[in-house]
Amino acid sequence: MAALFGTRVRKLRTAAGLTQAELGAMTHVVSTRITQIERASGAKPTLELARALDVALVADNLLVELWPYVYREAFPDWSRRFMEYSERAVTIREYAAHVVPGLLQTEDYARAVLRVGRTLGNREQLEERVTLRMGRQGRLTSPDRPELWVVLDEAVLRRPVGGHAVMRAQLARLVTTAAEAYITVQVLPFDQGEHEVMGGSLTVLTMPDGSEGAYTEGAHYGQLIEDPDEVRRFALAYDRIRAAALPPLMSVDMIRSVMEGNHRGAKVPSRSERRRLAQEQLQQSGRRQLRGGGRRIPGRRPGP
Repeated sequence: MAALFGTRVRKLRTAAGLTQAELGAMTHVVSTRITQIERASGAKPTLELARALDVALVADNLLVELWPYVYREAFPDWSRRFMEYSERAVTIREYAAHVVPGLLQTEDYARAVLRVGRTLGNREQLEERVTLRMGRQGRLTSPDRPELWVVLDEAVLRRPVGGHAVMRAQLARLVTTAAEAYITVQVLPFDQGEHEVMGGSLTVLTMPDGSEGAYTEGAHYGQLIEDPDEVRRFALAYDRIRAAALPPLMSVDMIRSVMEGNHRGAKVPSRSERRRLAQEQLQQSGRRQLRGGGRRIPGRRPGP
C-alpha cells in the first residue's frame, strides 16, 4: 500500500507539472521526503502530510482515503491480518474483558485507551491511531455491515476510562447502539465467577463463505487462530460466555443503571430469572424475524 500511495503521489505530481522540491515546499517538507514517499522508502507518511499532499495535488481526498491502509502496514502481522478479516466478516462475535470494543468506542474513550501503555512518540501519532479506529466504525453504517454481537465483562462498565464524563458518554453510546437491529450487547456480571476466557478478550469472525476465524488479545499481544478445530473450541467458549451473560434487555438496563450511578449488585437477577427473560426475548426476536426485522445467520442457533 505504501508503494501504491507513492505511485499515486508521483503521477499526480507529474500531471500537475511540479518538481519534488516544489511539492515539498507546498507541503512544508524537504524534497527528499517526497522522494521517500514516492519510492515507498523511509518512514510512512503521517496523516497530516497525506492531507497536505491531497490539497496540494487536488487529489479529491484520494490520498487521505489511502492513508489508513499505508499506516496499517506499521502494525504487527497478526494485528494487520485481524483487521483485514474484520473488514470482510459478515458476523462479529466479541467478548471484551477490559475495555469497550473499538467498533463501539466514542472518540474520547478511544483516545484515553490508546494513550495508555502505547509507544506513541507524540500527540500526532495518537491522533492518527484514533482516526484509524474511528474510520473502522464506518463499516457499521455501510450496506455490507456485519451482524455484531458483543458481550462485555461487568468490569468494562465499572472502570471509568478517561474520567467519569468520558465514561458516561461511552455508556450512553452503548445504550444507543444496542437498539440497532444488527447489534446485540450483553453484560457478563461479576457473580458468574470464573470462565475459560478470563484474562483476555476473544473475537470470533464469520466470513462470507461461512468459514470462521478467532482472535484472542491481551494487553500487549494478539493471536489470530485459523485452524478449524481450534476455532471451533473458541467459538464454543464464546457461546458459553454468551449463555452466562445477562439477556440483552437486562444488559442494557444494567448499562443504563451504571451510567446513572445507582446500580447495586443485589439487583442482578438470579440465573432462573435470566433464563425466563432470555426465553421471552428469543420469542420476541423470532417474531421480529418473521416480520423481516434483522438478519439470521444460516446454520447457527441464536444465542440467549
